[in-house]
Amino acid sequence: MISDLEDTIVAQASVPGAAVRGIVRLSGPKAFEIVNQLFHNPDPSQKFQSGSLRIQGLESPLPALVLRSNQPNTYTGQDLVEIHLIGCPPVVDALLAEILNRGARSANPGEFTLRGFLNGKRDLTQSEAVLAVIEARDSVQLKQALNQMAGGVSTPLVQMREDLLNLLADVEAGLDFSEEDIEFIDRKDLLLRLGKALAQLTNLRRQLEDRAVEGRMFRVALVGKPNAGKSSLFNALAGDQAAIVSPVAGTTRDYVTRSIQLSGQKIELIDTAGWMRTHTEIDEQAQHLGRERTGEAELILECIESTRYAGETSEVSSRHIRILTKCDLHPGPEGWIRTSSETFFGLAELQARIVRQATDFFHPALASSLSRCRHHVDRSILHLRNAHNSVLFEDPAEILAAEVRLALDQLGEMTGAIYTEDLLGRIFSRFCVGK
Repeated sequence: MISDLEDTIVAQASVPGAAVRGIVRLSGPKAFEIVNQLFHNPDPSQKFQSGSLRIQGLESPLPALVLRSNQPNTYTGQDLVEIHLIGCPPVVDALLAEILNRGARSANPGEFTLRGFLNGKRDLTQSEAVLAVIEARDSVQLKQALNQMAGGVSTPLVQMREDLLNLLADVEAGLDFSEEDIEFIDRKDLLLRLGKALAQLTNLRRQLEDRAVEGRMFRVALVGKPNAGKSSLFNALAGDQAAIVSPVAGTTRDYVTRSIQLSGQKIELIDTAGWMRTHTEIDEQAQHLGRERTGEAELILECIESTRYAGETSEVSSRHIRILTKCDLHPGPEGWIRTSSETFFGLAELQARIVRQATDFFHPALASSLSRCRHHVDRSILHLRNAHNSVLFEDPAEILAAEVRLALDQLGEMTGAIYTEDLLGRIFSRFCVGK
């Protein structure tokens, strides 16, 4: 259910738990009034004000910074206040209780972003991207989410919807004057305008597809110095002798790949040439190919022989982790993924880590939004094709108008120009309370 926009809502906007700073956010008609009641010597004319709060149950004034923002130029489109104070959970809870006692109510999940959508601050795809920014697990996901939040998906639709609305108006005007000898739009113009819209939507569909990962295998590259146990570990994970194993360093001159399945996830394993100085053109080519395939991988496993561990950290990044090999010879330090291709020690832990990373990869932060957008774009393309065919086969203009209207409805549902409470509930219920 869409809540009453006349309510003043409050929530903790910072991460729960002890911290240097806690943030409490209010939005609504009484936001300024409530904060002014709590703030010692309030100055409503000041956007930023440092001072103290008086909270029932706390004997001493509470140092705080208050930030006031006037509607409509705020995140929610309403008067908005943020209170920054010490991030002590009991203190933050006391402040929330005091604000609730003075007439505010607790915000529902995603209600701040929902109010911004309802007040026209952002469309539905941009609102979904807010959650994607919060949930982004790497720089690629963050970049995609920020692009969508900035209008990267919906902005191309603005002019297109305007053109289709004008086209529909011309078609329906022709229907109103069907008994008169007046032509508002000729057949050639109709085909050109419908063709332009189809081309724009097809291009948008391609962009959405480029952001998806369905059908791809999760690529895992094994890298490291020569004779670090990469090929043996590769064979253990692959379940066969796909790579040549030799005590002689530098045996792997080319990269070797093998496709496997782990817990239902499709994985492509890549064994690369060991990192070494090159002395021949063949060595240089092997190193180049290894770097290329490593750059394409979603997960890099840097293999370090346990007997040669020199105090490195196990996590380089979320995409690059270090693991110890040959741990049957030396156990290695705690806190690492330790493996042995001879005894299969640690193999289950490594496989679990690969599966976890692959699962995250195939469920990106924007997955639900992209799926919803692709559905509406596909339906809109279908209706525009039907409209195009109706012009080619000289069907009644009523059919053309109906198909264009259905295409516009799909684009409206995509951006939120047309919505239902059920749809908004499904989208915004996934947000945390403070957003």
